[in-house]
Amino acid sequence: MKSNKPLWGIDLGGTKIEGIILEPRDNPKTICRMRIPTEAEKGYEHVTAQIVKLIDMMKLASGLAPERLGMGTPGILDPLTQKMKNCNSQCLNGMPLKAAMEKLLGIPVVLANDANCFALAETLYGVVKDECPDARVVFGVIMGTGVGGGIVIENKVWNGKQGIAGEWGHNMLEENGAPCYCGKNGCVESTLSGPALEKYYTKLSGQSKTLKEIAELHLLGKDIHATATINRMTAMFGKAISVIVNILDPDAIVIGGGVGNIDALYTDGLKELKKHIFNNRVETILLKPKLGDSAGVFGAAGLVAE
Repeated sequence: MKSNKPLWGIDLGGTKIEGIILEPRDNPKTICRMRIPTEAEKGYEHVTAQIVKLIDMMKLASGLAPERLGMGTPGILDPLTQKMKNCNSQCLNGMPLKAAMEKLLGIPVVLANDANCFALAETLYGVVKDECPDARVVFGVIMGTGVGGGIVIENKVWNGKQGIAGEWGHNMLEENGAPCYCGKNGCVESTLSGPALEKYYTKLSGQSKTLKEIAELHLLGKDIHATATINRMTAMFGKAISVIVNILDPDAIVIGGGVGNIDALYTDGLKELKKHIFNNRVETILLKPKLGDSAGVFGAAGLVAE
């Protein structure tokens, strides 16, 4: 039986912290939604104080109090050490964020990284619910400034033994590829992220353009370098995502981030995927997300849905 208690979620970002209270329904209404600046440059204790401040503001505005809190984070809670790692907000790395928030708030707190929250939100409330409602396994892709992923199984986030489940962005894609910030070369991220694709176009053309401009030039059919960039993107995407399909065999893959706006991924990318998977057809469907910038905070609230 589902609980009728409102769902509280916090999306902890690099520049803002957003909070939401949702009705506990399949099509939830928003009871309260607020945001304040993260101000991460002031340090870890200031960030935790900002989260508490936002929760207090939401309590005052709604007349409610949370019994549990879901929180999306810009990194991973290490299951062994219970400390944060791989956070792009550097002040969080090595810190016991979950334990600290539970102590400050006096309630259980469930953490998941932003990619997992994206995948969960689109599964529970977004495009997967609408177009593939019987999906049991969903892979959520974020392809933007970086490349990440999240896994949802039976409507629950799968974090994995080390908390890194879904991190396909740091699988090696090109043996002699571009260096990645993680210390390896040829990662999916250093090949398929927005900045990586823009760099590839510049290398070919000698010109600097945004990925949106490159995609538009490709559609016009008047820029061979733009077409080469998009064709390489779809070929590499098919190869990279085939690893996920071979291992997880998901019902659906949702593609978020700026790169996910390029229509060729859903046509030519799908054809490239078919070349590489261990099957004679592709039944996994590729979906564009529905929730936009609401996905993070909806997914955070979904972490405490029963």
